[in-house]
Order: sequence, then C-alpha cells, then structure tokens
Amino acid sequence: MGLTVLSVAYPFAPVGADSVGGAEQVLGHIDEALVCAGHCSIVIGCEGSTVAGRLLPVPRVSGMLDEGEIEAAHSRHRRAINAALERWPIDIIHLHGVDFHRYLPRANVPILVTLHLPVSYYPTEALHPGPGVWINCVSQSQHATCAPDPQLLPPIENGVANNFFTSRHAKRGFALMLARICPEKGVHLAIEAAKRAAVPLLIGGGVFSYPAHQRYFEQEIRPRLDRWRRFIGPIGLRRKRRLLAAARCLLVPSLVPETSSLVAREALASGTPVVAFARGALNEALEHERTGFLVNDESQMAEAITRTSIIDPATCRSSARERFSLERMTRQYNATYRSLFYSARCRSTVGAA
Repeated sequence: MGLTVLSVAYPFAPVGADSVGGAEQVLGHIDEALVCAGHCSIVIGCEGSTVAGRLLPVPRVSGMLDEGEIEAAHSRHRRAINAALERWPIDIIHLHGVDFHRYLPRANVPILVTLHLPVSYYPTEALHPGPGVWINCVSQSQHATCAPDPQLLPPIENGVANNFFTSRHAKRGFALMLARICPEKGVHLAIEAAKRAAVPLLIGGGVFSYPAHQRYFEQEIRPRLDRWRRFIGPIGLRRKRRLLAAARCLLVPSLVPETSSLVAREALASGTPVVAFARGALNEALEHERTGFLVNDESQMAEAITRTSIIDPATCRSSARERFSLERMTRQYNATYRSLFYSARCRSTVGAA
C-alpha cells in the first residue's frame, strides 16, 4: 500500500542536493526514495527547492530575518500545512525544522519530527509534544542527550548519496570547510588553524540573513581572509563533489556537539580525511588516525592538517560505504512511516469498536 507523506522543511532554506543545510539534503533524499518506491511525496519548502515529488512552495524570505519576518514565515507554513491536509489524504506528516513547534499542526494523522540540530536548540516543551507526535534523532550521541520520553524513537543515522563514492579528483594541497557561516560552526578557528599549518583554505557555505550571522561574517571572518584563505560562498552539488574529492582534508571545528555532520560523512565517501573537534557525533563518525583526526583546539587542528597525508583515501571510502548507507537511512524512514501509520490505524479501529 502506498503512503502519502507530507514533509515540511525549515522555512528559510531550500530543499535539494544543492542546499547548504544537511537537513534539507536529507529531506530531499527521503522525498526521492518515497517517489522511487511508489509513494506520494508532498513537500512544503521555500521557493527554489528541488524535489522529486510535489512541491508546495512558500515564499523565500529575501530580507533580514527579524522577528516580524520569522513570524510571517511561520504563519505561511501553518497555512500551507492546513491547505495540504484539506486537499490530500495525508497518512504521515514529517517535520524537519528547528522551529517545528511554531507550526506543528493539530491533525488526526501521525507526526514524525526529526531533530537535525543539538537538542539544546529546541524548547523543552517542544521535545515532549504529546500523543500523536513522535521524535527521532540522527545519531546515537544526539539521542543520548534527550530526556526519556515514550514518543522518542530510535535514531536514524544520516546516509551519504552514492555519487560521492564515485567522485575522483587528483589531490590538491588545500584544506576545505563547508558549513553555514555562523558562530557555532567555528569558521574563524578553521582559518586560524590553516594559517598555523601554512596551507590554503577554501570556505564554502551560505550566510543566512540573521543579524548575528551577518555580524559574525563581517567582524570575525572577512578580516581574517587573505590570498590563501578564501570564502567562495554557496556551492552546488557538482562543485561540492569536486572540492571534497580534491581537498587534502575537510575541517569541522564546531563549537557545539554535531548531531551528524553530513559533510564529514560525504568527505569520507569522497576519500578525504576529516580533521574535527571531538564533539557530538563526530566522535562516532571518525576513526582517529584512520579516517581523520579528532582534536580539541585550533593548535591541534593545525598540527593534524599537516599529518593528513598518512590517511589512506581508500580506507575513508570503505569506512563510509560500510557505515553511512543512504539506502539504509531511507529504508528505516520508510519502515518508521509504516509503523506509525498502521499503529494509528489500529488505535482508530479499536477506538471505533
């Protein structure tokens, strides 16, 4: 039996393979897998999203993300969700945004919420939404930080698209960082580490229109850039694959516990070692001195950058292929959808009797 799944993206970032955010990429993979399996996939996402199923676009915010713009976007999301529920026989709703509680619908269908960011980013009450709403994490380490709750499901690890495993490029001497440009990603520390190691650094990513993110770029990033440490802005999938395969290493100096770090997994699939702060799921994803280096500060990061030549690209690829399967991820989400759908149907049948 085919299901009709309504996926709801974060209101401020487009869904698709070219997106900066890992959550939007994961949603795109789930959407594509649903369509390939014969299900009906409907996605609420901002204009510019690319989906395999049916896109219900909401306007993309172009100005500064102040409180007024944010509330207006949440209001549009609420209207879009209600319109979808009125138009189609939705079987499952799957929410991906950190602000999901702001547009969580009251619906007679099961709702799954995937937490893509550290648990501390969500209001406590949002993590205990009550009957009919289920929550899952994207790594064991993130799951371990959640308070016990009967609505908390086992984690589903993020998988890597197969095309990263086939990327081939001659290795170059530059280090690479790909991330949203915001304080918690520690971009300024990557620049300082690259300078200490005397290696070029390319920084790819987007600067969201939050005032704090804009200030961070102007005050902490721009002044540190030079001829050898460059900001190249958002990059699409094809360029991302080339850069990840060509880089000597990927840097992940996150100042908060990473819940998954999809880009670190993509780097390993591309045959590129990762040098990362030992935080959150990065401790699970990396094998120290085998697929990368786990470090504690910019000084150790600089030293590790100079040692990445000892890491075998084939080892990185085989580790990623074994551990970060996209097919496993989409299969687990499909099984979760079916379990929630049939459990709800059984409860409805028992209640009617």
